[in-house]
Amino acid sequence: MATPALAEPVTIAALGDSLTQGYGLPAEDGFVPQLQAWLTAQGADVNLVNAGVSGDTTAGGLSRIDWTLTPEVDSVIVALGGNDVLRGLPPEQAKSNLDAILTKIEERGLPVLLAGIDAPSNYGPDYEREFEAIYTDLAAKHDALLIPNFLEGLTRIEDRAMVMRDHMQSDGIHPDASGVALIVEAIGPVVLDLIARAKP
Repeated sequence: MATPALAEPVTIAALGDSLTQGYGLPAEDGFVPQLQAWLTAQGADVNLVNAGVSGDTTAGGLSRIDWTLTPEVDSVIVALGGNDVLRGLPPEQAKSNLDAILTKIEERGLPVLLAGIDAPSNYGPDYEREFEAIYTDLAAKHDALLIPNFLEGLTRIEDRAMVMRDHMQSDGIHPDASGVALIVEAIGPVVLDLIARAKP
């Protein structure tokens, strides 16, 4: 009697910037380790690869995507764009870079989860609207799962002062460990959908 082969865990590469990389946190408190623990607690057989680089823009992500897509990668989370906004880079440039990243993933036949950002209004309403539309448009074009705002677990809390005090690092940009936990709780269910898409 042949024994059925044990299913391999689904490997997900998380391509992102400092929010993915875990800037300012002990290794175990970053986004990828906390998401790994959350998914494991849900019974998912998954292996997350941290492909986050602090300070990375969409252009940086595009330059790294080819060597991120190693043979063992079964699916990808793409969470880029925050540094483009911080630098005031043109939305059309970010869209072109993300489109190219998603095309390369699509060419490998891998499912993808695209995580957007809630662009600030300090560059004006047109910039804000254009930037946020990037993610909706590209998710539809590439049949990607979509989280419109990576930080939704924090931004949906109405008490902004409490969020800044209790869930953010002192720079006011990066979440602390408890903030990451809230982000993971919001994103986790969509990552479970990604895992389902990645299974043969």
